[in-house]
Amino acid sequence: MPPSCCGCLSQYTHHHLVAFLLTFFSYVLLHASRKTFSNVKVSISAQWTPTFTNDSAAAFSPGKTWEGNHLFADKEQATLFLGALDTIFLFSYAVGLYFSGVIGDRVNLRYVLCVGLCGSAAVEFVFGTLTEWLKIYNVYLYCGLWVLNGLLQSAVWPCVVAVMGNWFGKAGRGFVFGLWSACASVGNILGAFLASSVLKYGYEYAFLVTSVVQFAGGVVVFFGLLTSPKEVGLSLEAETGLSPVKTDTDSHRPLMSDEEEEDAAEVEVYDRHYHSIQEPEDPLAEAPLPVTFCQAFCLPGVLPYSLAYACLKLVNYSFFFWLPFYLTNNFGWKEADSDRLSVWYDVGGILGGTIQGLISDLMGKRSPVLALSLVLAMASLVGYSHSPNDQVINAALLTTTGFFIGGPSNMISSAISADLGRQDALRGSQKALATVTGIVDGTGSIGAAAGQYLVSLIESKLGWIQVFYFFIAMTAGSIVFITPLLHKEVREMWRERQALRRQL
Repeated sequence: MPPSCCGCLSQYTHHHLVAFLLTFFSYVLLHASRKTFSNVKVSISAQWTPTFTNDSAAAFSPGKTWEGNHLFADKEQATLFLGALDTIFLFSYAVGLYFSGVIGDRVNLRYVLCVGLCGSAAVEFVFGTLTEWLKIYNVYLYCGLWVLNGLLQSAVWPCVVAVMGNWFGKAGRGFVFGLWSACASVGNILGAFLASSVLKYGYEYAFLVTSVVQFAGGVVVFFGLLTSPKEVGLSLEAETGLSPVKTDTDSHRPLMSDEEEEDAAEVEVYDRHYHSIQEPEDPLAEAPLPVTFCQAFCLPGVLPYSLAYACLKLVNYSFFFWLPFYLTNNFGWKEADSDRLSVWYDVGGILGGTIQGLISDLMGKRSPVLALSLVLAMASLVGYSHSPNDQVINAALLTTTGFFIGGPSNMISSAISADLGRQDALRGSQKALATVTGIVDGTGSIGAAAGQYLVSLIESKLGWIQVFYFFIAMTAGSIVFITPLLHKEVREMWRERQALRRQL
C-alpha cells in the first residue's frame, strides 16, 4: 500500500514547490491563451460574415463597405472554417508533439519551454489582434499562423511533464500529478474570465491580454525554472529524504509493472548511480542515452494508452473548443454568460483529476479507476445532452461531466505518462519521459484534431444531439483500448489479495 499523502508531501522541499508552481502556471497561461479562441468564436464568426445586425459593425456603416470586409457568405460557412482552424491547430500540435518530445530529451528543457511559450504568444497576438487592427482578413494567413501556433505550443506539455517527472517520484504521483494536471482547467477558467472581461471592447483585446501575459510568463520561466534536482546539486536522497536505492526504484517503476522487486544486480547499479551524484562527477563519464522514438513507442502500455487518449481527448477538446459556442447557439444565452458558465466543466476536471489520482495511488493501480470513470462519463453525457434551459442545472451537469471526462484525461496525460516514461523496460534511462509524453499526447491530439471538424460537420447536418451521441461512442472506444490493461491489473490485484490472505 502506498504511503499516505501527508507523508509523501512532507518529503518535498521548497525546490519541489517552485518546480511545481512554475510548470503549473506555464501551462495555465498557455491554456488561457488557447481558450481565448474558443471563447470569442461567436464574435469572430460575426466579424467574418456580412450582416447588418452584427454588434461589431457600426450602425451607420454603409452596406457596400461592410460587404467588402467579410470572409464568408453566411454563418454556417464561418462555423465550418472555425472547425477547420481547430483541426489545423490540433494536427500541427500533434505532429509537433512527436518531435518536441524527442527534442526535450536532448536539449535543455527550459530553453524548449521558453521558446514554446513566447513564440506562441507572439503568433496569437498577430492572429487575433494585429490582423484586426490592420483589417487584414485572409484565410491563408489565418491557417498559416495557426499551423505555426500548434507547432510552438507542442513544445510545452512534454517539457513540463518531464520537469515534474524529474522532481517527483512514484510515491504519491497520482495525487501530485492529479493536482498539478489541473493546470489546463485552471488555464481554461482564467482564459474565460480574461476574455469575457474585455470582450465588450472587441475580440482583438482578448487575444492581446492573454498573449501579453503568456509572453511574460515565458520570460519568468526562462530565468526561474530548475529542470532537475541536479541543477542545485541535490541527490535524490537529499531532495526527498529517502534512501537512494528506494527512491530510484520507486520513481522509475510504474504502477502497471508486473515485477514485484528489482533484480539485485540492477539495484546495485542504481545505488552506485545515485551515490555518484553526491561525489565529484567524472567529466568523461557517459550520460544516459535518450531512447529513440521507436523504442519509446514500443514500450509496454504506450500504444493502448495513446489510442485511448485519442478518443478521450477528442471529447475533452470538443468541450474545450465548442462549449461556449454551443451554449450561446443552443440556449440563446449571451456570449459572456456562456464563457463564464463553461468554467464549470473545468471545475469538474480539476476535482476529477485530483480525486481519481488519489484513489489510484491508494489502490496501487490506474486502469480500474479510469474504466469506472469512463463508464460514468457515458451516463453523464446522456444527461447533459438533455439539459434544460436553466443555467444552474446546466452548471451542475457540466461539473459532473467534467469530473468523469476531464479527470481520466488529466490522469493519462500526466501521471500515467510519467509512469510509462519511468518503467522497468527503460533499465534506468532518465531520458525518455518527454518522448513518451509527446507520443501519448501527440496521438491524443490527432484524435482530437480529426474530431473537431467532425463536430462542426455533424452539428451543421444533424444537430447537437447527434454530436453528443458521437461523444458517447468515442468514450466507449477509450474503454475498449484500456481493456487489456484493465484485465491485467485486475488479475494482479486478485493475486495480491490472495497472497495477503495466505500470509494472514
